[in-house]
Amino acid sequence: MIFWICVASFFAAFVDAIVGGGGLISIPALLATGMPTHLALGTNKLASTFGAVSSAWQYYRSGAARLSVVLPLIPFSLIGAMMGVRVVLGMNADFLQVLIIVLVTIIGLYTLLKKELGMADEFETPRPAVVAKGIVLALTIGFYDGFFGPGTGSFLIFGLIHIFRFDFKHATANAKFLNLTSNLAALSLFIMHGQVLFSTGIPMAIAMVFGARAGSLVAVTKGSGFIKPAFVVVSFSLVFKMALGMML
Repeated sequence: MIFWICVASFFAAFVDAIVGGGGLISIPALLATGMPTHLALGTNKLASTFGAVSSAWQYYRSGAARLSVVLPLIPFSLIGAMMGVRVVLGMNADFLQVLIIVLVTIIGLYTLLKKELGMADEFETPRPAVVAKGIVLALTIGFYDGFFGPGTGSFLIFGLIHIFRFDFKHATANAKFLNLTSNLAALSLFIMHGQVLFSTGIPMAIAMVFGARAGSLVAVTKGSGFIKPAFVVVSFSLVFKMALGMML
């Protein structure tokens, strides 16, 4: 069982490093073992945090990350994630699924139809108003990542493209640092509440380190021309999986 969870974790991290959405693969793999939902979310956070470290490092080494942009946003991602985890530990998050299905569908269709979106890096030194929008994005998506999770990478990438005018490659690279921050914040609270199964999470983490490294190298090499269609596919896969889960 651990072997197959690790196989799923490798592919989850590979996909997540490119466009986000790795939880589509790893969380169902954990739930299929009969693991309680909160424990599965916490265990997945442990593993995905290691994967995020691996992919963030690869993007940093490639020069695709612009830390001058994301560093001021990191504290707000941290605060948002901690708030989100505190909320989710005390309630059922099922009601969010319909809203997320609608939002991700809109994002996927918009990305598919707007051919030039994210294909050219038009980043300029951000004005204060643009930084303020980035802070709202970091706080909101950080909260969502701690509270629920699926689609976090998609929302971050889409938001960074629109706010800072990145292309898909640079948006993905910078999104990884915000995602890593929210993962660390969420993980610390899941550990405090005893919702991490280390005997499963540590082997998953090792598999995710290798998967994330492979995925980020592919993204850096292939660029936005590869990442954009992958983003659309993962977005619609997320919608399909969540809609199917609601019907069953």
